[in-house]
Amino acid sequence: MNRRSFLRSSAASAAFLAARQSGIADILPAIIPDLNVNRHRFGVNYTPSHDWWFCWNNWNPSPIEKDLDAIASLHADHMRIMLIWPYFQPNLTWIDPRMIDRLHQLISLMQQRHLDALITVFTGQLSGWFFLPPFNKPNSGFYTDPKIKAAQLLLIQKLAAVVRDHPNVIGLDLGNELNTCWQASTTDGDTWMQWIFSQINQSMPGHLNVNGVDQQPWFTDTTFSPESLVTQQRMPVMHCYPYWSGALQYGGAMDPPSTKLLAAMATLIRSYASTSQLPVWAGEFNTCIPGLTQKQQAQWLQFAVTAAIQQGVNWFTYWDSHDLDPKFSFNPVEYSLGLLTNSNQVKQQGYTFRELAIAYAGKPVVYPTSTLPAPPTSRNNNTTWQWMLDWINWNDHSEKA
Repeated sequence: MNRRSFLRSSAASAAFLAARQSGIADILPAIIPDLNVNRHRFGVNYTPSHDWWFCWNNWNPSPIEKDLDAIASLHADHMRIMLIWPYFQPNLTWIDPRMIDRLHQLISLMQQRHLDALITVFTGQLSGWFFLPPFNKPNSGFYTDPKIKAAQLLLIQKLAAVVRDHPNVIGLDLGNELNTCWQASTTDGDTWMQWIFSQINQSMPGHLNVNGVDQQPWFTDTTFSPESLVTQQRMPVMHCYPYWSGALQYGGAMDPPSTKLLAAMATLIRSYASTSQLPVWAGEFNTCIPGLTQKQQAQWLQFAVTAAIQQGVNWFTYWDSHDLDPKFSFNPVEYSLGLLTNSNQVKQQGYTFRELAIAYAGKPVVYPTSTLPAPPTSRNNNTTWQWMLDWINWNDHSEKA
């Protein structure tokens, strides 16, 4: 962490403590980290090396502290951390105070290492597994049922009370790819998103709150409209994976549909906002391509981020911090996605991430000046991909690595 970031974090902490001691903290605006979206930031999606996110139920700060030290050594300045909704709220009207306390501990440990936090809330779905509270099902009632919405509001209010005690919280992410767990019409999804953002902004004003959807709402007509995603957020979030997005239909791992996916998706998102000046956050990105070596993964990371920087992508949050322990029965590709091993050894892609963070973090974003194309005329995977291939100028689909 550079000296400027250290001083900013220390000053924020001192200001908050002074406000608490003087008794005026409750009437001051929330004390929050530097949210200048016009400068590049680099962070990671945190995957605890010890017991994955099941660690919420088997709490042990010691291995977490070692993880955070390793993450900070990569020059990351923020982390996206995952709440597991049924662990935090197993009942419509009750929030588990142990989980709230553990979240407080985790954010405090991060603050000691000058790491800011983005906190997912209604998760929901994570790495292909579903985590549903007993009172909810994977259907559109998530967005429309008054009892479910009352439970959601209760959790937001409890979380906001904790967040106000920490100057290193960026804000809340509504969930981890909500649309992969709860689908609805875009009318219901957009209405709910507007409502929940208004509730969050009342409970914790001044923060940067987002809706980290996967690629589908940008590619197809589902759950949230791209028009609402770009108007209801200060900085829309994109999740970019060549494997899951379908890029490999059009080229190999090191071909432009893969290495320029972040740049192309950012352009797609900006097309819905009709401005190339819209800040865009790469909230999750990796290849997820089975069989790539560390060297190849590091090469892809270098190409993808450099191309995205050239197109003015603002913040980067890599998926993920650590490899997943194979003792858990996840998709095998999950076991090798980290910048760090389970024992906190830096992998080749970890060294590349650190080099990129050192080179670009804190520098002004240079937005593109070329004419922005109109968005796709219809929303489906084929037409959206053709739109991106045209932008990339890659139309020889037979030419694959």
